[in-house]
Amino acid sequence: MDIMKLGTQLLMSKLGAAGKDSSAVQAALGSLLGNGDNLDLVGLIGNLQSGGLGDIAQSWLGDGANASISTDQISNVVDGNKLSQLASVLATDEGSVLSGLQDAMPQMVDNASSGGSLLDSLGGLDGAAKLAKNLLA
Repeated sequence: MDIMKLGTQLLMSKLGAAGKDSSAVQAALGSLLGNGDNLDLVGLIGNLQSGGLGDIAQSWLGDGANASISTDQISNVVDGNKLSQLASVLATDEGSVLSGLQDAMPQMVDNASSGGSLLDSLGGLDGAAKLAKNLLA
């Protein structure tokens, strides 16, 4: 399954937004966590790492249990304007969106990196090199 579609479904389900336009929600989620239609795994992991959340990110990348993340931690690593935009599309408040992201983000990253597809998810060798640079910086 497409990772952004998965995230959109998880977020909409968590927020009871079944009647909303899923393509608009996906576009807003893509703006928040990606580069349009795709999850920007390198950027998201880099933001988590620079926010002091490298251990959480590492657990999501592995095939084991995913560490939890708080809504405050999420709000510290995402763009506030894009978060507001997503809340507007979902016709809800930012706190509710953060709560939905609390469940969706670990699953999105876990699914994007599971089963040996991590290199593809990172954008090949160039993306992996960029991630390594961010993690070691």
